[in-house]
Amino acid sequence: MTTSTPAPTDDPVPGLVGFTVVLRNAGLAITTDRTAAFLSALDALDVTSRMQTYWAGRLTLCSDPDDLPRYDRAFEDWFTPPQGGRTQITDHRQPPPKLAALTPSEEEEESGEDGRPEPVIRARASGTEVLRNRDFGDLTPAEREHLRRLIALLQPELPSRSSRRLRPSRHGNTDARATLRAILHNQGELRELHRHDHSRRPRKVVLLVDVSGSMEPYADALLRFAHVMVRRSPGAVEAFTLGTRLTRVTRELRMRDPERALAAAAKAIPDWSGGTRLGEVLRAFVDRWGQRGAARRAVVVVFSDGWERGDTDLLAQQMARLRRLAHRLVWVNPHVGKEGYAPVQGGIVAALPYLDDLLAGHSLATLEQLLEVVRHA
Repeated sequence: MTTSTPAPTDDPVPGLVGFTVVLRNAGLAITTDRTAAFLSALDALDVTSRMQTYWAGRLTLCSDPDDLPRYDRAFEDWFTPPQGGRTQITDHRQPPPKLAALTPSEEEEESGEDGRPEPVIRARASGTEVLRNRDFGDLTPAEREHLRRLIALLQPELPSRSSRRLRPSRHGNTDARATLRAILHNQGELRELHRHDHSRRPRKVVLLVDVSGSMEPYADALLRFAHVMVRRSPGAVEAFTLGTRLTRVTRELRMRDPERALAAAAKAIPDWSGGTRLGEVLRAFVDRWGQRGAARRAVVVVFSDGWERGDTDLLAQQMARLRRLAHRLVWVNPHVGKEGYAPVQGGIVAALPYLDDLLAGHSLATLEQLLEVVRHA
């Protein structure tokens, strides 16, 4: 009597879902809808075909040109076939990270079921609240890494302004043309008055970040904050760095991944951790960008401690020009609010008469307060 060997019944779905998890960890915006679309596409294709699997994932899981290089790398790592065999779709997912305290504990790592150490993210809910109020310059490397994740979770809301464009509305002035057309359509019967009102559009926001030597402990966190703002509304937010020269970093900060965005911005900034000539740099901004529309009716936020190596009279002149262009002018100083601080630096003294707000910017909590000021501007 002969016995038949059962055919293999390996389910490829766990491996495909695991691939989407890898992409999400790589920074792609993978949602449940995209995952479902990916699986549905492969259901109509040959799941054992490497090319068909690649294009099914690329067309359903990538939503931004910046996603393509990371998708290619993840696909190559995930679906690389063993030597001499065909592509195998298996589940290579790593065990999920666990939350631990920010401070070192006795157990540095835990072992999974297979004996391998599981990744540990050092964070805790109570420590997060403490970290929100810590000065950026006093953080340990572990706290700094956790802070970067918290900054990436910020959800800024941009202010809005009234547009000249009119749109139908339940309130507002009577729309005579629309009302007359409705009367003609109804054989001369007036059934209701049509109204219209001015539409709302996002107000522009300009971020000017001082990256001089005195601002070095805060520059990384502030640029990450600028990255969140730019990614929230790429068409309405502009970002520049200030030092001995002006550098526009809006294009670099539009990248989805914050690490790649910060690395690209660092390459573009030639005067990182150098001197400060705020007056000359602000004059360059107003001449080349501000008067051409970037600062007109915009919320302009200057991140600087106010240490000026150049002419403070020139700084005062440029702040006056900027104030005439901007809708609201905000200065964020990391030292404001600290015990014993007084606005006696030359740059702050020159700029103070033209400011709408002078805010602190040394912690995550103060950046959240800044978001509220910008939202209601």
